[in-house]
Amino acid sequence: MSCRHLLNEEERQKYMAITEENLEFLRKRYNRVNRWVIADMIRRSAYRYPDKPALIFGDNILTYALLESECNKVANALIDLGIKKYDRVAILAHNTIHHVLTWLGTAKAGGIYLAINYLLRGKDISFCINHSESKVFIIEDALYDTVKEVLDDMPGVKTFIWSDQGRGDRAPENFLEFNDWYKDYPSVEPDVYLRIEDPVQMTYTSGTETLPKGVILTNQALVSEYVGAIIDGEYVSDDVNINAMPIFHCAQRDVFLNPIFMVGGTNILLPQPVPADIMASIEKYRATMFFAAPTVWIALLRHPDFHRFDLTSLNKGYYGASIMPVEVLKELQKRLPSCRRFYNYYGQTELSPYHTILKPAFQFTKPGSAGQGGLNMETRIEDENHNPISAPGEPGEICGRGPHVMLMYFKEPEKTEDALAHDWFHSGDIGVLDEDDFVTVVDRKKDMVKTGGENVSSREVEEVVYRHPAVSEVAVIGLPHEKWVEAVTAVVVLKSGHKATEEEIITLCREHLAPFKVPKRIVFTEKLPKTPSGKILKRDLRNLFSNIYNY
Repeated sequence: MSCRHLLNEEERQKYMAITEENLEFLRKRYNRVNRWVIADMIRRSAYRYPDKPALIFGDNILTYALLESECNKVANALIDLGIKKYDRVAILAHNTIHHVLTWLGTAKAGGIYLAINYLLRGKDISFCINHSESKVFIIEDALYDTVKEVLDDMPGVKTFIWSDQGRGDRAPENFLEFNDWYKDYPSVEPDVYLRIEDPVQMTYTSGTETLPKGVILTNQALVSEYVGAIIDGEYVSDDVNINAMPIFHCAQRDVFLNPIFMVGGTNILLPQPVPADIMASIEKYRATMFFAAPTVWIALLRHPDFHRFDLTSLNKGYYGASIMPVEVLKELQKRLPSCRRFYNYYGQTELSPYHTILKPAFQFTKPGSAGQGGLNMETRIEDENHNPISAPGEPGEICGRGPHVMLMYFKEPEKTEDALAHDWFHSGDIGVLDEDDFVTVVDRKKDMVKTGGENVSSREVEEVVYRHPAVSEVAVIGLPHEKWVEAVTAVVVLKSGHKATEEEIITLCREHLAPFKVPKRIVFTEKLPKTPSGKILKRDLRNLFSNIYNY
C-alpha cells in the first residue's frame, strides 16, 4: 500500500533537492531505518544471537534478547522520570548489571551517561554531579557512605536511585530502589530521535593538576572506536571476554565490553580485578581474551596459585594504561604458551579512548612502542610551534585526529580550543617516532624527570630496573633535590621471597644507562598506589617520599 498520500506538498518538496534542511527532514523521518547509534548495538546483536549469553555476572546470565529487553525497560523508566535528550544520568557503582543497564538504557533514552570514579569522595563527587548538571544519580549500596554527607549539596538531582547489590542495607528515604523502579516498564524500544552526532557519554578526567574536565563523546566517536577495536584487536563473535577492570573507566568499557557486545561475543563481568577471581573465571568460562594494566598482569604472574589454574583457553592478551615491561612480556609468553597474541592499546579519555595500537607481530621487534594510529585514527608528533616532526627519535607532543575525538570539554571553551588547536587533538604526552613511524611514549609532560637540566624518561629507567630478577614492580619519579632540582628515584616492590639491595639495582642501572639517568636512590616498599584502572599513582609517591633528600 502506497504511503504517498500521507505527504503534503511541502513534505514532497523535501525529496526534490539536496539541502541541509531537506536532509534533516529525511534523517528524522527515516531515523529508525538508517541510524547508527549506541542504542541499536544490543538489538542488532540480539537479532543474530538472541539466545547467546551476552553478559554473565555471578549467577546472573543475560542473553542478548534479555539484555535488550532490560535496557529498553530502563530507557522507558528514565523517560518517565523526565529525562530528555542530552540530560545527564550519573551512576556511582562497581562493575554490576545495574551499571551496564544504566549505560545502555541512558543511550536508548537519548540521555548522556556519566560514570563516577568510585575512588572519589564527598565534595569531589558532588563537583562532578553539579558541574555536569545530572538529573538522576544512581548509587550502589556499597558506595553510599562515600557520598551520603554531600547528597544535600546536589540541588540539580531530581531523582536518587538505590542500586541494591545484596548487602542487606535498606534504601535511604526518598531513594527509588533500582529493581522495583524499572521492572514493570515496557520492554519495547522508546521512540526517540537519535543521531550519530548526538552526545551520549560524559567522563571526567582525573584532574591531577587542576579540577577534572568533563569530556563529552558522541555516538560517532564511540561507534567508530568500537569498530576500530574490533578490527585492530581481532575480536570475533566466539570470544569470551573477562571484564575485571572497572567499567566506570573508558578503557575496559569502551575498548572491550562494548565492542564485544557489538560483535556478539560474551562478556564476563567481575566486581573487582582480584587475581584469583580472574584466573578462576578464565578457567570456568574458557575465556579467550583478557585486558588489564601491566600491574594486574604482574599480579597474576606473582600469585602463588598461578600454576593451579587452567588458562589454556586464553589466546589473546591486551594491556594499556602504561607500557608493559619487556621482561614481564617475555615471562607472560613463557608461562601462558597458548596466549601467543598480545596487543598494547594507547590513548586518552578524549579519544574514546584508544588512539594507537601495537599489534602482536611487533611486540618484540618494537619493544616499548605504542604502535601506530588505529583503523580510524591519524597520529603525528608536534614541536612546540605545532609543526609536525618526522625525524626519528626527536621528541614532541603526541597528537591525533579522527572520528574518535571528543566533542568538547563541558563548560571549558578555552581548554577545548587549546586541546583541539590546529585541527589536531593534543594529548599532553611526549613521544618519538622511529624509522617506521611507530610511536613510543616517552612520558607525560608532568612525569618527565628534569634532573640537572637534563630530561629523563622514567619509562626508560623502569625498563632497566625490571631486568633485576627480584623486582616485581617499579615506578620512577623525580623528587626535590638541592643540587639536581629533581633527583631520579626508583620506588621498587620486590617479588615475594626475593631480596635485593639498593646498590645492586643502582649498579645494574649504571651498566645500561647514561650517568644522569641512574637513580640517586632506590626506595623499597610493599606496594605501589594505583587507580582502579591499574595506573600507578606517581603523584602519591612524590608526596609520600618528597623529603627523602633532606639531608
